[in-house]
Amino acid sequence: MVDVLRVYRAGVPTIERDFSRLKGKPLGLRPLFVRRDEHIKSIIRLLSLALRFLTLVEYVARRSLEKEEAGLAGLYPGNPKQMTHRPTCERLLHAFDNINLTIVTLDGVKQYHMTPLSAVQKHILQLLGLDEAIYALLAMNELNST
Repeated sequence: MVDVLRVYRAGVPTIERDFSRLKGKPLGLRPLFVRRDEHIKSIIRLLSLALRFLTLVEYVARRSLEKEEAGLAGLYPGNPKQMTHRPTCERLLHAFDNINLTIVTLDGVKQYHMTPLSAVQKHILQLLGLDEAIYALLAMNELNST
């Protein structure tokens, strides 16, 4: 029993942070006005899945930074040189806020332009074990869907 309590207490900050994520930003579980229990269960399951995604992204990025024995700079607005060894998923995702896909049609021909990835964005993809090519595939998927 003592071991269980010790493990629980060591994880309390993480558990509380996860509940905070569910109740606030980015997931925002708020009072809902739904009439069916199935809807409530579905929303909770969806938010739980989103929370697992956020946690997994953080875990993978932090583990990669540990292996590199390095930190990640460029995540803090106003202080681009500040390094972190334990980035949050929210900060990692926020680094991709400035990405745009522009589609222009001239004389019936569609032209696509995507914002190029910054060095920080490329590093984040590398930390997560993702190839930069997936970024270019976004525009290609748009090309194929039209």
